Amino acid sequence: MDLREELIEALISAHITSPRLEADIILKNAAPQYPEISEDEKKIAREMLNRRLNHEPLDKIIGIKEFYKYRFKVSSDVLSPRPDTELLVEKALRLIPTDKTCRILDLGTGSGCILISLLKEFPNATGVGVDKSPAALEIAAENAKNLEITNRVEFINQSWNDIKWENKFDIIVSNPPYIPSEEIKALDDEVKNYDPLLALDGGKSGFDCYNEIAKIAPSIMQDNAYILLEVGYNQAKHVADIFQKQNLKLIEIAKDLANINRCVILKK
Repeated sequence: MDLREELIEALISAHITSPRLEADIILKNAAPQYPEISEDEKKIAREMLNRRLNHEPLDKIIGIKEFYKYRFKVSSDVLSPRPDTELLVEKALRLIPTDKTCRILDLGTGSGCILISLLKEFPNATGVGVDKSPAALEIAAENAKNLEITNRVEFINQSWNDIKWENKFDIIVSNPPYIPSEEIKALDDEVKNYDPLLALDGGKSGFDCYNEIAKIAPSIMQDNAYILLEVGYNQAKHVADIFQKQNLKLIEIAKDLANINRCVILKK
């Protein structure tokens, strides 16, 4: 049996979505000259297959995830970028002024995919990415280097509650942990077993991080600045209420492609 067919059959048996596409991605990464393939490359391909059969996400296996217009390095230390999160980028791009400098803050930056995508689109912008995970920030810094925006971004390895902020921002973006602690065990294996718990666990209610951000955001936002927050299913109204109580004005609750309220946008 041809190796490609072997991979496809195994992926089908494991009920993996898009088995042919995934087989081709495995082969492309294991054997760049396929159908020419060495015995060592066959071994690598089968090792990658076995990891996928254990429901490790394909992007974690190959170490790359496409997001928005760009390719980002990922690992088990960062949340895999989701297509839903591209909505946050698209909405922020409409708010960033093109005719002047702009400072962007990303709270819980992870791989840096949101912040770096925004900086790539706006060469006049500078950014700060904050994350408690030093391993995540190593990935973010590498992505910044690979996408050539290192001179316009700073990464801070600290809890956002502990930072003594010296500057204010024109845009704040965040995709914080928002899954209630008790719901994590019910997540798909690809998420709960391979994404970092730190990036998933939003506390008992799922709103812990939003409450924390709401306490600090108004004081570090310029006048007329915006904050954009990704939210989980059925969380948008409560998140909007949290920030409105801090005297921020609700601008929009935007839906993702599945028609789920996914992005809360407020203005100072």
